[in-house]
Amino acid sequence: MIVHSQGIQDRVAARAVPMRLFCRFDSITKVFADGGYTGKLIDWAKDVFNYSVEIVKRNEQHLFQVPPKRWIVERTFAWLNWSRRLSKDYELRHTLAESMIHIAFAHMLLC
Repeated sequence: MIVHSQGIQDRVAARAVPMRLFCRFDSITKVFADGGYTGKLIDWAKDVFNYSVEIVKRNEQHLFQVPPKRWIVERTFAWLNWSRRLSKDYELRHTLAESMIHIAFAHMLLC
């Protein structure tokens, strides 16, 4: 997970995610992304890291149907909300907010 300032568009900042994945985990071959990350990111991740990026798109708007793999994202956000510090926006710097996310996950793993 990467936290950045509001001034950076998500589509541009998304390039940092495959970079970190490649540095830490060499066995990843497939990455799931939201529909907002279509475009050059898919080709860039394939060319640079040989990642297959699959875009999980929304279904028809008037029908309720959970997109595939969405439960993983929602479960992760629910886990993060268990941390009191992350339940509200207390942090003023994005680097500190990212550190608090790492601390919350470390706390979950150790307990």
